Amino acid sequence: MIELLTARTAELDASALAEARALLFEVFGADLTDADWEHALGGVHALLREDGVLIGHAAVVPRFFRHDGRQLRTGYVEGVAVRADRQGRGHGSVLMGSVAGLVRGGYELGALSASDAAVEFYGNRGWQRWDGLLSAATRYGGERPTPDDEGGVFVLPGTAPLDVTGLLTCDWRTGDLW
Repeated sequence: MIELLTARTAELDASALAEARALLFEVFGADLTDADWEHALGGVHALLREDGVLIGHAAVVPRFFRHDGRQLRTGYVEGVAVRADRQGRGHGSVLMGSVAGLVRGGYELGALSASDAAVEFYGNRGWQRWDGLLSAATRYGGERPTPDDEGGVFVLPGTAPLDVTGLLTCDWRTGDLW
């Protein structure tokens, strides 16, 4: 039996968080860092279980982005993963459907950074590739261009008008900015 649960980080006990962390490290291996895991905390998690075993995870965390002179409440998607032996069965689509509902229910914009392997997956689910420039606010004011991330950032439009060929600026955080 497949079961989807959504819960805030604070509502999950230590064992559920450890299980989600282990899943992400299993799926992404050396590409995942402790900072990447920490980026998935502090928001709402979508946990997909099959017969009680965690097989999928995604999280939406609050961030603030700037676009066209506006600061936007952004639901940023982190830690999307499905166990390798369960991929290709629609589980990722279930997780992303839940994520889209969370974003549309509480944010002006949804955003995520896609691996090369996931670009088509997100595009097929209504996420739009950001075709404009990207930058990050710095800790000390100002902005820093982030050209290495261009082509891999996707948005889910919400209530804010967007020009996906314009400039999108994310807030500062340690580790990967996008």
